[in-house]
Amino acid sequence: MIRKTRTKIAAAILALGVAAAALTGCTSDAKKASENISTAADNFEVQRLIVGINAITDKVLFSVEGRCSIARDGDLVVTCKHGENDYRKHYLGLSDNVTFISTQLEGIDVSVYHTRIILKPENILPGFDLSVGRQ
Repeated sequence: MIRKTRTKIAAAILALGVAAAALTGCTSDAKKASENISTAADNFEVQRLIVGINAITDKVLFSVEGRCSIARDGDLVVTCKHGENDYRKHYLGLSDNVTFISTQLEGIDVSVYHTRIILKPENILPGFDLSVGRQ
């Protein structure tokens, strides 16, 4: 009798653990689409307009337009692809009275059902420069 009760308790705990693990993977369509758009932007597939505004004077301080990835590292770091092998990085200072707006200029097709993962072999096996000189 005690053994059956312990088995039922163990089964119930296991079932709760499996249910909790299954629910952890659930996410809304909006969140999944947002994650996939961010992945696309980090691969320079999203056309954006980024505008910095002085909140006191309402004046535009800067604007950047292009296929850009955005990162916050204290300031705003914008990396844009301007051509086939032309990448440019912009550091934009932010303060308590300077803010920015980033607008996606065109829609892109992303899945709300699948996580987008990009593997690049050149990142796994990095290239290196060899410098040989005489002694």
